[in-house]
Amino acid sequence: MEFHHLRAFQEVARALSFTQAARNLHCAQSTVTAQIKSLERRLGVLLFHRRGRCPIQLTAAGVLLQERATLILDAIECTDRDVRLVALRRTHIR
Repeated sequence: MEFHHLRAFQEVARALSFTQAARNLHCAQSTVTAQIKSLERRLGVLLFHRRGRCPIQLTAAGVLLQERATLILDAIECTDRDVRLVALRRTHIR
């Protein structure tokens, strides 16, 4: 599972729109769609119910992944911040 796939998934799950997720991520809708399809192929499940022009909805697997993706992405963000703080403190000590 790739970080950028999780990030794209999280945005689509929040917005319930591939178009809006692409705007939020500053990329093309086709890129977001390809990332979600790749993630679905990797996991072997559908993550969204897609019904033509009707709003998309998360599948049961999508709901679970949304919960886990939030935890994973939050942990990555906290780790990134904490590592930078440690590096900053070391710089000030010298």
